[in-house]
Amino acid sequence: MSFLIALVIILLVQWLHLRLLRLEMPRRTLPWLPWILVALHLPLILFAVMRAVGVSGPGTLPLLRSLARMGFYFQAFTVLHLIISMVADMGWRLSRLGRPQNPEVEEDTPEDAGRRAFLRTAALTSTGAALAVGVAGARQAYGDPEITRKTLAFPDLPPGLEGLRIAHLSDLHAGPLVSLGTLRRWRDLTEREGPELLLFTGDLVDSRPEELAPLLEAFEGFRPPLGRFAVLGNHDFFDDPRPIRRDLEAAGIRCLENRAALVQRGGSTLALLGLQDPMARNGRFRRLVFGPGPRPAEAARDLPAEAFRICMNHRPSEWEQALAAGARLTLSGHTHGGQINPIPGWSSANLIGPRTAGLYREGEDLLYVSRGLGVVGLPIRIAAAPEIAIFTLKRG
Repeated sequence: MSFLIALVIILLVQWLHLRLLRLEMPRRTLPWLPWILVALHLPLILFAVMRAVGVSGPGTLPLLRSLARMGFYFQAFTVLHLIISMVADMGWRLSRLGRPQNPEVEEDTPEDAGRRAFLRTAALTSTGAALAVGVAGARQAYGDPEITRKTLAFPDLPPGLEGLRIAHLSDLHAGPLVSLGTLRRWRDLTEREGPELLLFTGDLVDSRPEELAPLLEAFEGFRPPLGRFAVLGNHDFFDDPRPIRRDLEAAGIRCLENRAALVQRGGSTLALLGLQDPMARNGRFRRLVFGPGPRPAEAARDLPAEAFRICMNHRPSEWEQALAAGARLTLSGHTHGGQINPIPGWSSANLIGPRTAGLYREGEDLLYVSRGLGVVGLPIRIAAAPEIAIFTLKRG
């Protein structure tokens, strides 16, 4: 059903775009426009159908995926073009208010040369705006991430955990938009901070299990003294997640889904919990069940009462589940800080929930939502710089 809705939206948007292009483009190009739009979007639709039915053969799929991505980028440009042209057309209409009308020529027909010229200018503006946004957004997305260093105080922190230094990475999205070189740079920047624990809070890959290989290669040999741990995010369930779990464990990164691990430091006990993402109940978008989703009681079962609990939970919307497991500190990602925030002071992540990025408090319990490192869909970030979070725990 979601696929059909998306297909209807794509067709509707392109129908509107075709009508607009017929006003803007030279007449000799008009017979070709529908075929050009079909050629741009057919790979996108075909790729989406193949993924929806679970076809993922190695032969032509990489090429098809690249062509589909071009269609998706054009779809994003189309939306920007339509918005700018709609504003331009409104401006044209306002500029014509109060002017005498020519009864032989209707104001808003394609024959109105002035309106055509005005909309062509708007088209050039939208193209220029798209290029400017793309360049600025790519620089932010692929530049060095911001390193957020925070000291988090808890009145009941066990003495042996005083000064514990934790690196929190989220939403790396290893895959076609995140290269091995980028992953290595993120690893180097994290390793320089000297963390004792390295925690990944999901969306390790963009959509396919084999995309994990460069991430594991990039982080090979980076072994903080207290270990490396991970939970899976919703993107890690876009395909069968079992190879991801297997390869993480083989590389020495413990995958905690509805389970916990005990870490000893200075005579005190740290309990690291991980909650499974709700997407486990709807894998591959086809309601394939790869797990029960978050089970806080199961994750916290048989933990020592004196252990200080930190929960890794991909979605900040599931914070209540982490609190039910007794977590004093919960680490999440998922939102990308909105990734593309065109309105100053407002995050696009507000559309999916109130906890968009940064630190949140519920009594003495804390939640940190990382903006993450990678990108989804478009290879840009606007007012949502990628982030490596470094926490130091203290008693107080």
